[in-house]
Amino acid sequence: MNPAEDNWPEEPAERVRLIVERTLDQLDLEGEVEITETDDVIEATVEGEDDYGLLIGRRGQTIDALQLVCFQAAFQGTRDRKRVLLDAAGYRAQREEILIEKADRAAERAIATGDEIELDAMPARERRVIHEHLKDRTEVETFSAGDDPHRRVVVAPLVAE
Repeated sequence: MNPAEDNWPEEPAERVRLIVERTLDQLDLEGEVEITETDDVIEATVEGEDDYGLLIGRRGQTIDALQLVCFQAAFQGTRDRKRVLLDAAGYRAQREEILIEKADRAAERAIATGDEIELDAMPARERRVIHEHLKDRTEVETFSAGDDPHRRVVVAPLVAE
């Protein structure tokens, strides 16, 4: 994937497509790469019948790393940038559902026990899901603690004054 190659696309979205397609080839996986682009985001979605566990990786680490590579390659040599999102077989939506369930359980435990509940370390994108989900719950507050890559969300009960 040398940008100096003659077939290196000019358009960032096509660069993302090429990187994802070549990665699928290297992993010996079949799948269609669908690209959608807005003013703010390039989204690449891999759909197919294969098991994309190898592409996704443990807790999404591989797909997150590939997403970063796509972002860096897509905008190499340009000043205008936008977010790049990569998903495979609906992993991101499934992960968000799991995070919301964890957030709700942590909130309930914090309220019931009066203790702060510390969740597992997770990337910023996942912490944001939990903060956003719990922001309207008046009985708890959330904050992040620790340093990356061990940064985690803490769900704390709000005490009535």
